[in-house]
Amino acid sequence: MYWGKIVGTLVGLATMRPLLVLLGLVLGHQFDRGFAERAGAFREQGAKIARPDDAFVAALFRAAGCLAKIDGRVTEAEIRAARSVMHRLSLGPAQVRKAIHWFDEGKAPGFALARSVREVAKSSARRPEDRRLFLRLLLEISLAKPRIGRRERAAIWTVCTELDIGRVELAQLEAMMRAQAGFRRSPAGDADRGRVREAYRALGVDPAATNDEIKTAYRRLMNRNHPDKIASSSPDAEALAEAERRTREVRSAYELLKARRSIR
Repeated sequence: MYWGKIVGTLVGLATMRPLLVLLGLVLGHQFDRGFAERAGAFREQGAKIARPDDAFVAALFRAAGCLAKIDGRVTEAEIRAARSVMHRLSLGPAQVRKAIHWFDEGKAPGFALARSVREVAKSSARRPEDRRLFLRLLLEISLAKPRIGRRERAAIWTVCTELDIGRVELAQLEAMMRAQAGFRRSPAGDADRGRVREAYRALGVDPAATNDEIKTAYRRLMNRNHPDKIASSSPDAEALAEAERRTREVRSAYELLKARRSIR
């Protein structure tokens, strides 16, 4: 990552003052280093999203509804992104209905965004990773549309202020998430989505399946196809080889979905 150094240096050059050029380079380097550290933490945490408590989820979707509505109409992209976050948090049907209700509450005129987020900050005082998770999930919804408007940008900063998250950390997180979104739209991202689709196909489940349904499908297929399970029927070499291939396929598919969906 080197964009911070480039931008910092260009800003310094615009002043025509060597000292400010050097200062811009140093500050850009600090940004890039922080970006790299957070990218690593982001990848690790991305595979470990556990189901938060109801207070966290309520505050999250109320804030999301507030941000989505603050510049006018809630877009289809924001609704899809909110649904995706519900899915990633492994919310059941009853919890999804609650989340939709909380989202609608946040859209109401005069919603007290700062007070709602402040409650999350208090409950997460000893767990800064929860505050970062809150902001990251919120940004996933805001970044679903092409641009963030001025009023929404100000509201995001209100959230950061209540969560004690600084502007540099916010900029790093947003840059990282935009970079990941760019990857998903690239040929490599298309290939990655293809691997995920194949994983669902190998387990015989729909992408809308719950984590418990995926675990059940995995155990059922492993029980049916594992070579040790069919040994009692005296299979020939071809049947044994197919059982081993299918077992590898099922295990690989499950490991991929386990990481993507934070299955425990």
